Amino acid sequence: QVQLVESGGGLVQPGGSLRLSCAASGSIFSRAALGWYRQAPGKERELVAIVTRYGNTNYADSVKGRFTIPRDNAQNAVFLQMNSLKPEDTAVYYCKVTYSGLDYWGQGTEVTVSS
Repeated sequence: QVQLVESGGGLVQPGGSLRLSCAASGSIFSRAALGWYRQAPGKERELVAIVTRYGNTNYADSVKGRFTIPRDNAQNAVFLQMNSLKPEDTAVYYCKVTYSGLDYWGQGTEVTVSS
């Protein structure tokens, strides 16, 4: 069983930065694909960024050039560095660990971008 705990959300002004963290329990972390997703009010959950076990990354077009998804296997953690935030980035952000065909989700952390 993998348990995920996200942190780092909050209120930030447009143009600001936030760093989300996702800490995982379990021994499969270094062999898993990791992702960040978000769900805005009234919208479906969408992919923000993913990083494979080999370090390959992929980003939604809406966040390319602004967000990065570093992972630290030694700490069993994945991060989402968000820069140049926009009001449309407001959402609940979830991390996901995928391993051996199974998905594990965190509880979500809320990000609000507003002046």
